[in-house]
Amino acid sequence: SRGRAAQMNAGAGQTRGDILWFLHTDSRPPPGAANLIRAALARPPQQWGRFDVRLSGRHPLLRVVETLMNARSRLTGIATGDQGIFVRREVFEQVGGYPPIALMEDITFSRLLKRHGRPVCLRQRLTTSSRRWESNGILRTILLMWQLRLAYFLGADPNRLARIYYRS
Repeated sequence: SRGRAAQMNAGAGQTRGDILWFLHTDSRPPPGAANLIRAALARPPQQWGRFDVRLSGRHPLLRVVETLMNARSRLTGIATGDQGIFVRREVFEQVGGYPPIALMEDITFSRLLKRHGRPVCLRQRLTTSSRRWESNGILRTILLMWQLRLAYFLGADPNRLARIYYRS
């Protein structure tokens, strides 16, 4: 099926492991990432987590964006897909997997996971593509993301938000 949530849920259904790790195709994990995840979840009561993110481009404003993304995530306990969310299978199943919505599935998933505890925030950086930021303009992309998140938190329909996101 189309949509990130459906694809991630389908992938989780095909695996046998006790830990699930959701990594975007345009992201590169840090060296030894699987061992870092196992070690992070070996410390009770940790149930889920994410990596800090580094955007691939060289523009100095991207360093500000990634720093703020990581800080916001540490403060709120909300992770985004760009941060390589990992979770114990048992907890993934208890929350019902990723919610079947067109956009903000990672935000909603994080909210569900927070019921089982705050995320482990690994400082090792996962590098994710800055292509969207660079092609659409860094400031313009920041404003778009803030608008979409605010609209979502105010109850906007994720389908409508997805049309706006993918059109931009």
